Amino acid sequence: MHRQAIKLTPVLLILLVFLTSCSLPGMGGSATPTAVATHTPKPAATIPPQVDTCPAPLSTLTNCFTPYTLRTAYEVETLTEQGDTGKGQTVIDIVSYGSPTLQQDMQVFDQQFHLPPVNLQVLSPLGTVPFNSSNKDMAGWASETDLDVQIIHAIAPGANIIVMTSPVDEVEGTSGLPQFLQLEQYAVSHHLGNIISQSWGASEVTLNNSSGRQEVAQWNAFYKQATTQDGITFFSSSGDNGATDYSNLQATKLSPTATTSFAPDDPWVTATGGTSLTRQGNSTSEVAWNQSGGGFSQFFPTPSYQQLLPASVQSELKGRRGVPDVAADADPLTGLAFYEAGTWTPAGGTSAAAPLWSGLMALADQMAGKGLGFINPTLYKLAMSSRYNLDFHDITSGNNSVNSQGVNVPGYAAVQGWDPITGLGSPNAANLLPDLANALK
Repeated sequence: MHRQAIKLTPVLLILLVFLTSCSLPGMGGSATPTAVATHTPKPAATIPPQVDTCPAPLSTLTNCFTPYTLRTAYEVETLTEQGDTGKGQTVIDIVSYGSPTLQQDMQVFDQQFHLPPVNLQVLSPLGTVPFNSSNKDMAGWASETDLDVQIIHAIAPGANIIVMTSPVDEVEGTSGLPQFLQLEQYAVSHHLGNIISQSWGASEVTLNNSSGRQEVAQWNAFYKQATTQDGITFFSSSGDNGATDYSNLQATKLSPTATTSFAPDDPWVTATGGTSLTRQGNSTSEVAWNQSGGGFSQFFPTPSYQQLLPASVQSELKGRRGVPDVAADADPLTGLAFYEAGTWTPAGGTSAAAPLWSGLMALADQMAGKGLGFINPTLYKLAMSSRYNLDFHDITSGNNSVNSQGVNVPGYAAVQGWDPITGLGSPNAANLLPDLANALK
């Protein structure tokens, strides 16, 4: 569900197909993954069945995750039990329009999974427009808003969440980006929180003109200041179109050549790619989600932290910024159960990975007692150290080649170490978050 609204449509269709055809296994985003990158967290204490079981409408989905099972899969539950819940931290979610049912939906979600009530605010400093449920763009953003907030709360149940809404739709090109920048500048100048989650993006192809480059330059200057001076950490979903992205402003045509998108291409942002996460008893395994955005930027050179990667990767980077940096579950057939206006749906898209990592960051900031700010250099240093296999789940299977809408774009394979589909891999939070906090204190 990257760049929700118009550009969310393909993943939303997958979810709708599932809801109407969930008795047909194998429909939707990706093939059945093989058992690789397996991790088996330590068993937890006995828990109520609702906490470990998805709601009845999703009962036929083998790999539906609850907040508890998602935390367990990424070794977050160990930290939760120790009191690391994101308490005292605030995650800011940037969206267009927002959701008119968000507060009510959160009550149902929290009650279903025995979570504490969410501490949630919705701010609209640029004003609002009337919500029209028949407008597919607004409906898409409403789903995205619910998805983002519920994933953040699932991972960091003690964190505060602020949703900042824009009255303008963010689609392709520069549309909506100036307003989003205003919202993020407002959040930083008013010290609203240390973590900003961005489940949206615009293809580099649609920004590759003078106005687009100028807009990106303004964002880049803002990101640099906010990460290095203000202690802000930014997460951005890498996209749901595999190794390519849209080529037109209407988001109806895919580029016939490989590309990536902004903002995950920005070196001051932590880009989140996608995996397919499956359960086998108490163990889980992951492969690359075949629609996960990933590749190489035409806008930004290889940042210094990616220059730490081995020569084999440098030959692929060719002096360009590689996307993504990290990954988490994004397959809509292996997603978290989230609730919107009377309907339970599995979360999907790399826009599910961005709020998941944002929730993780709330725990790391709590451990450190401050906003850790720019984490990318430390992520890569840890990955190039003996801590790599302790801090990350290395994803080594799958690819993001595209054969859709008359476009055939060879993608990239998940391999050992960093790759342009899952980055450094998914988190082993019980090790990674303390390592991050200790390194950046």
